[in-house]
Amino acid sequence: MVQQVTKGIKISVKTTYEGSFYKNYKIQYAFGYTITIENQSKDSVQLFARHWEILDALNNIETVSGEGVVGKKPVLKPGESHTYSSGCLLTSPFGAMQGHYSMVNFTTTKKFQVTIPNFKLSAPFAIN
Repeated sequence: MVQQVTKGIKISVKTTYEGSFYKNYKIQYAFGYTITIENQSKDSVQLFARHWEILDALNNIETVSGEGVVGKKPVLKPGESHTYSSGCLLTSPFGAMQGHYSMVNFTTTKKFQVTIPNFKLSAPFAIN
């Protein structure tokens, strides 16, 4: 598990390898990840956007940005957490992801970014 705290918001990431398959005559490696966002600050906050950089072992970079996470824009009071699962496809058995969440502090009304720590994606069969 990878963890990081930014401005009182703790991000924890667990990853899984889901398998591989062929799509358009190319092999795809499927990875899942579960992220817990925990509000350790004294203010209520809301996540309203995400930004990802997804890298594979061939140095391909895919950038993904959008509103919320899996269709939700969770509001977290102090001490609360939100957990969700998602996934990605890579063209190699190794890769990594990193990014940030855009959030707003309800007390100060200020927007801020929370770092999503770099986490590795690796298929177990490819590890020595």
